[in-house]
Amino acid sequence: MAVEVPSTVKPSPAQKSSAAEAPVRTEIESLYDRYVVPTVNRGLTLTHGKGRHVWDDKGRRYLDLGAGVAVSSLGHAHPAIQETLARQAGLLIHSSNYYYNEGQARLAQRIVELTGPGKVFFSNSGAEANEVLIKLARKFGHDSGRYEIITALNSFHGRTMATVSAAGQDKNKHGFEPLLPGFTHVPFNDLAAVEAAITPRTIAVQIEGIQGEGGIFVATPEYLLGLRELTRKHNLLLLWDGVQCGYFRTGRWQSYQRILEGVPGGEDFTPDAIAMAKSLGGGYPMGATWIREPYQNVLGPGSHGTTYGGSPMACAVALAILDVVQREKLADNIRARGDELKRGLEALVGTRGIQGVRGYGGLIGLVVEGEPYPAIAKLAQAGLILIPAANHTVRFLPPLNVTADEIAEALRIVKESL
Repeated sequence: MAVEVPSTVKPSPAQKSSAAEAPVRTEIESLYDRYVVPTVNRGLTLTHGKGRHVWDDKGRRYLDLGAGVAVSSLGHAHPAIQETLARQAGLLIHSSNYYYNEGQARLAQRIVELTGPGKVFFSNSGAEANEVLIKLARKFGHDSGRYEIITALNSFHGRTMATVSAAGQDKNKHGFEPLLPGFTHVPFNDLAAVEAAITPRTIAVQIEGIQGEGGIFVATPEYLLGLRELTRKHNLLLLWDGVQCGYFRTGRWQSYQRILEGVPGGEDFTPDAIAMAKSLGGGYPMGATWIREPYQNVLGPGSHGTTYGGSPMACAVALAILDVVQREKLADNIRARGDELKRGLEALVGTRGIQGVRGYGGLIGLVVEGEPYPAIAKLAQAGLILIPAANHTVRFLPPLNVTADEIAEALRIVKESL
């Protein structure tokens, strides 16, 4: 980041040299400077990708284990996605939800088969999928005067006003006050805090199985099972944000299935509604909210809607991705590759400024000293793209089809660069 020198202070020779050596902005960067709202600090200019690699405008190749923030589930330019886009574009791209389309029906069926009895609402993003969770809870509790939702500190649920209000990160709320009322934030993995926060106005508890943006903090089995018991006791909905930690990223369809593996009672655990997005569309904008059977018709005609959600194109792409994931056993692949990555990173703890490793499968957090951005910049210079998170965390979010050789390459770059 450039440092502005006050006009009353004479620049030193070092400052003059630094200014003279500042890189010249490219045409694309200059166009961004002039025309694009600066809500993100951007880095590389990427031009194309293939598999798990991308290239920048200087022709340099990078191993992309950020996957567009857990979106590119099959990597880049996957043939199944290319063929589906071309074929569906020749049939029907958009029709609106005033009409039936086969793809939406088939995809909803597949999601229900993977999750449990219920129905699905399709949208365009993770924030929209979480909006459905919030509206479902408010609609369900309306007649009894209940509308408050308990969420976790350090959580992230999106960038809309409702989801920013729901999230437990103050940094994303600054400047947008007054926020939507009705949210109470308590410490993550603290069942007693949830119970203490319940009031006569409480209608739901909303959590992530693994706090992704917050730094890859994993819910404990005791916390999840306790929440399910507590919400049933008080007739509350248990809302699950699986946008980042879901879609096979941990080696199971949803992260609670991985967290509760082998835990007595874990096989019976199911939330009341689940928000999904990111890997579901593999890069094509796609969100979905599964709603459990007893509540599947709470949102009736006119209570919610979307112009683009569940379009023929989006559903065709999502079905093609799901076919590849299941045919090629990519849930097993990402579990195995994640175990290799985690073991390799854990061996480095205590060296190179690495303080810890958290997560499962394709959602691994590397805890570093200080802010994650310098580490990410060094790794990018060495050819490895990763994603920052809060709490000194660098995120590994590889595509589900990442290979053992690519994991080994990533570990080599980490060892040599940090």
